[in-house]
Amino acid sequence: MKSYKDLGIYNLGLELFYIAHLYSLKLPKYEMYELGSQLRRASDSVTTNIVEGYGRKKYKADFIKFLTYSWSSCLETVFHIEKINNLYPEIIPDDLELIRRYNELSAKIFNFIKYVEENWKT
Repeated sequence: MKSYKDLGIYNLGLELFYIAHLYSLKLPKYEMYELGSQLRRASDSVTTNIVEGYGRKKYKADFIKFLTYSWSSCLETVFHIEKINNLYPEIIPDDLELIRRYNELSAKIFNFIKYVEENWKT
């Protein structure tokens, strides 16, 4: 790995962030800065923490800590998508597919954390 951009979890997370971001902008104005902002921040945090963790990869514990933050943000993002779907079902037409993809990302991040815990050399 020469860069965090070589990580599949980063690339999938970034792709999903752009999708979630666009959906968040379709919320009613009064939700744009509430639920919309929460979704944008959580989905952005997934990849942001991967990048920050990668920058600290020399320190295994720091890398794991930021990957764990990323994993947690992925779970939080799914929660916000579920709330949006219940309140505004017309906003995300294929919410189950988006949730499925975020759950896939969550599993990949979790597995990468396990890999780093067991194999990372500093």
